[in-house]
Amino acid sequence: MCRIAAYTGPAIPLENIIIKPRHSLLEQSQHATEAKLAVNGDGFGIAWYDHGEAPGLYRDVLPAWADDNLTSLCRMVRSRLFLSHVRASTMGETSRQNCHPFQVGRWSFMHNGQVPHFPAIRRRLEQALPDDLYAARRGSTDSEMIFLTLLAHGLADDPDAAIARTLEVLGNGPAPVKITCVFSDGEALYGFRYASKGPAPTLYASGLLDNGGRAFASEALDGGQWDAVPENRIVRLTNPAARQVA
Repeated sequence: MCRIAAYTGPAIPLENIIIKPRHSLLEQSQHATEAKLAVNGDGFGIAWYDHGEAPGLYRDVLPAWADDNLTSLCRMVRSRLFLSHVRASTMGETSRQNCHPFQVGRWSFMHNGQVPHFPAIRRRLEQALPDDLYAARRGSTDSEMIFLTLLAHGLADDPDAAIARTLEVLGNGPAPVKITCVFSDGEALYGFRYASKGPAPTLYASGLLDNGGRAFASEALDGGQWDAVPENRIVRLTNPAARQVA
């Protein structure tokens, strides 16, 4: 499965989260310790916010460790809020369109997990999308469809209700549904974990970092304070404080 890292706080170089920590996202792309697969080499991506509403987006199909552009970009670009993802494919071919994060308007989204019965419900989910969101679909993954379905169910107005309704329409199949996701509207980071059976894929929220920022990560990036995101609860991180949405 995939690995995730995201940050909100005072503007920092992307490398402070993605490259430099002892157990950075780049390190996790080859040496994950809390996933079924240690290697996540089916592409990577970053969404970062600066001026304007929509985030910048950089995605590629190369393994994160094989793209020198990634380390250069992360050294030079600073951001107050960003999402980053390394992919181990479970649904959909390896293509740029299937790399996370996904973006529509001001929203960005990334996912670790799987909806195993997605091929059986894909047509129904696509037909339920409003025209503008159907037209926004670029790839073939269950992850992107989860994102678009969340938006269709009012993510911008009520994240809790959007998630509840999305889980309802996804339903259950012969194998467990696993959803661990991080998403943002450019103002806050949201983290959520769910599994229809068994544990959900890991996600941790940091305590205050040394610069006063906060972060989410699939695995703790360093030796600081990292608390597991509770299952079936949205955790909202803002700069500089964090609160949970019941």
